[in-house]
Amino acid sequence: MHASATVTLLVQILVIVAVGQLLALAARRVGQPAVVAQVIAGVALGPSLLGVLWPAGLSALWAPDSLPALNAVGQLGLVLFMFLVGLEFDATLIKGLGRASVFISTSSIAAPFAMGIGLAWPLYVQFAPPGVPFLPFALFLGVAMSITAFPVLARILAERQALRTRIGAIALACAAVNDVTAWCILAFVVAVARVEGAESAVLTVVEAAAYVLVMLTLVRPLLGRIGERTREGASQGLLAVMFLLVFVSAAITELIGIHALFGAFAMGVITPRESGFTRALAEKLEDVVIIVLLPVYFACSGLRTDLTLMASTSAWTVCAAIIVVACVGKFGGSLVAARASGLTWQESSAIGILMNTRGLIQLIVLNIGLDLKVISPELFAMMVVMAIVTTMMTSPALEWVYPRAQIERELAAKGAAEATASKPPAVTPPAVLLCISDPTIGGPMVTFAERFSRGRGKPILALRLLPIEKPSNYLSTATPGEALEGLSSVDERAAELAITVATRSFPSAKPARDICRVADEVGVELILLGSHRPLLQRSMLGGVVADVVARAELPVGVLVDRGLVAVDRVLLAVDDSEDGRAAATVAAQLERGGASVTRWEPAAAPGAADGDRTEGLLAEAERGYDLVVVGMNATWDLDPSPTPWHRERLGQGIATTLLAVRGAS
Repeated sequence: MHASATVTLLVQILVIVAVGQLLALAARRVGQPAVVAQVIAGVALGPSLLGVLWPAGLSALWAPDSLPALNAVGQLGLVLFMFLVGLEFDATLIKGLGRASVFISTSSIAAPFAMGIGLAWPLYVQFAPPGVPFLPFALFLGVAMSITAFPVLARILAERQALRTRIGAIALACAAVNDVTAWCILAFVVAVARVEGAESAVLTVVEAAAYVLVMLTLVRPLLGRIGERTREGASQGLLAVMFLLVFVSAAITELIGIHALFGAFAMGVITPRESGFTRALAEKLEDVVIIVLLPVYFACSGLRTDLTLMASTSAWTVCAAIIVVACVGKFGGSLVAARASGLTWQESSAIGILMNTRGLIQLIVLNIGLDLKVISPELFAMMVVMAIVTTMMTSPALEWVYPRAQIERELAAKGAAEATASKPPAVTPPAVLLCISDPTIGGPMVTFAERFSRGRGKPILALRLLPIEKPSNYLSTATPGEALEGLSSVDERAAELAITVATRSFPSAKPARDICRVADEVGVELILLGSHRPLLQRSMLGGVVADVVARAELPVGVLVDRGLVAVDRVLLAVDDSEDGRAAATVAAQLERGGASVTRWEPAAAPGAADGDRTEGLLAEAERGYDLVVVGMNATWDLDPSPTPWHRERLGQGIATTLLAVRGAS
């Protein structure tokens, strides 16, 4: 590639990623999935917006001779993303289906598929490309209407903490069946669109059947043996083998005539989940795929989405009709089937809303149709609008029908029922909630918590919240008795101290909210966080830490670790503020646990500045203490609501581990 072409490609990717991330931040603030923002970013960078506002910029940024390289990057992203989707797919959801879920999942495909075929009759003459037979056009519309975006649905449920609810379990199971069925139907439609006669059709079917047979009888057992020998993750050699298998599988299905994405998806589905192998694969891939490669695919799709083709009132009327048919078919089919299966109207409505989520999977399907020239660019633009609208309406509609407050009540009732069923002798609230963001701080946190709770018989709870957009966070096979991913340092230190630390982990879109919710549920004495410095701040009390400090009604401690291995000698910085008194309470509890506590006050010099007190405390801390405990206030140059330019001299200048305590609000 010529140097100028390389620069052009890099600039294009830079613009795509930057715009996508900015819109994703805005989307999260209004409760929308980040993928919606990335799809909109792709459309905005194309002729629909950039081409209208700045035609010269559109031509300069997306020069025609630069697009083949960009499309190649986008196609690579699509193949790897479909492999991730396959990895995320859990076949056990299908195995555990009851009659209700089978009926709902079948109806959620059959109803919109039939309505899509019915819609094809009035649209065929105007929107089918010349020479396209009615059958592939109608079948494609049917598939496009029946798609449910399983990855987006899973993230919406996780963000709302609804994965463990009855509705969440049914919706996930139905979406899993829907996903597999829809991809199989789409593979058939692609084959129908590509065949050039009866002999070609028979050959495609035979080759596809042979491919499936080889994948199940040869490749899957091979992957199973690899997984059994890879308990600690994937080495570079095994990762290279998996990439080769993915690309070979994708190439074979493309040659067969059923598109490369089916080969990548199938390879992900058959990869075993009995060890940490699958999760390790996802972790290696997901960041670069989701942040860089997939947005490039969205941008390529956006360049093909020209909303200016829908300039007439009649075009927007047709678009509105497509949206209505899509919603009625998917929502209505799921709603009626769920109600007929014995679910309440509220539960049935929630299922219908969730199954109506289409997201990026719909976009992938639409691009296949455009590539095959089964649909026209104008119909493609209408269907893209439908995909965006049906995905954006999911979260607000679900909140209206099935609000978060009800989900929290159901989870609380479920937890109480489980606790009653296990009949424990007593439920003792944990002394400390350890919030593990950086796994390396788990050991020091356990060291502190052990001394804080010593001699009182109170348990310790460690919580690790997982980024909601990471597919690997849905792939954990750990049971409650095993170490959760990212909490190994907690378990190792607990074993050294001969104590038990309970662990809990789940995906979260709003960590501060969920930390406070869990703390309130279990009734801890202290929320313990690790210090956190956001990218654009010098403060060590920023980001999630600042949000928890502002939101929590319980005492909060922020641990600035400097290699804590014991809590024997403690220095308490005395001040008469509310936070200072909370710090004294923590120090007193450490003292009851066997620590030696030294109480230090600055010299009572009239007019002494806060900086002088901080310098004095820094000097005292150098006298061999394990831990320094202070109140989180301006007395010690600590600001619980830091500005981007704020710098805590104590937190950044101290060589001893520091615990900054904020009192209960």
